[in-house]
Amino acid sequence: MQDIWIPGTTIPFSDGESVFQMFRPLIRATDGLTLGQVCKLTGLEQSTVQNWIKRGFVPHPIGKKYHERQLARILLISALRDSLQIDRIGALMQLVNGDADDESDDIISEPQLYDDLCACIARTKDRTPGADGLSALIRDVTAERCATDPEAARRLREALAVMVCAYIAAQYKQEAERRFRALAQEQEDHNG
Repeated sequence: MQDIWIPGTTIPFSDGESVFQMFRPLIRATDGLTLGQVCKLTGLEQSTVQNWIKRGFVPHPIGKKYHERQLARILLISALRDSLQIDRIGALMQLVNGDADDESDDIISEPQLYDDLCACIARTKDRTPGADGLSALIRDVTAERCATDPEAARRLREALAVMVCAYIAAQYKQEAERRFRALAQEQEDHNG
């Protein structure tokens, strides 16, 4: 397959359990990222991010600055939008962490959810696991999460399974498009 990017970004993927950690120094050094910086990092249009905020999918920026919570949500949505409708992504995020602007109802922090998604994706980079393999992989990645609340742990694992499947589906879709274009170009060159 083609090059793999860090989910939701324009940065090449590198293995690691804490991908979000690479963004923290940027956020801290600038006391939050500007909308322009978020868009440069993700490849998204400003109007897209503003629409997600208006629709309640992303927490409102604080003083026009995007901090960890907002950036992680944007990265998660960006990583999934090629294969899931935005309303489904919003509903999925709500199943895990409730209202985007209310941290008190969260099962897991958005940066940790993003890291868990990246860890699952990193472990499936060379092979796509079946349903049992995916469940085992997710249980392994989330073993420390929600130990005192089995229902929250189950919801988190199911949501992660949806996210991983959606991300992998988007990668296959991109690969299919790339192969189709190459085949069509080959045919055109042959006939030309």
